[in-house]
Amino acid sequence: MNAKVELAKKAYDLASKYYLEYGGCPQCVLLAVRDLIGFISSDLIKASHGFAGGSGLLGKGTCGALSGGLLALGSKYGRDLADLNHIKTKKCLEMSKELIERHEKELGSFTCHGFQKQCHNRTFDMWNSDEIKQFKDDKFVNNCAHICGKVAEWCIEMMEE
Repeated sequence: MNAKVELAKKAYDLASKYYLEYGGCPQCVLLAVRDLIGFISSDLIKASHGFAGGSGLLGKGTCGALSGGLLALGSKYGRDLADLNHIKTKKCLEMSKELIERHEKELGSFTCHGFQKQCHNRTFDMWNSDEIKQFKDDKFVNNCAHICGKVAEWCIEMMEE
């Protein structure tokens, strides 16, 4: 196994493990990337918290893991404050597009509720304690851990090219 593949596999394992331990899909993706290749700040990990559970635990927005992946790509390839008046490079946008398209193609949706419906034929109200118990009892949590792992893996693959 070459070094890039091995590093991507480690990213999958770490992000999945972090999700099962801590929850917070975007934070788990960012933490795995930081642990393996650096450059992700603690402030960014903190700031990503609001994207968990499809943003604000509502499930209606972009998958939190995907949001974490987009933030990781932006941290490395996004434009700096000095470049806001023009797009210096489209690399970040091209990589973001690639990640979103891969996510949707391989995982079937890019929203939290989309995954819930796909895996369980229903959605969960993450603000309702009974539904949170069902979410955990229903093992949906393992699906989210897998999604976090895949996004972290893809980010590492893309960044190591």
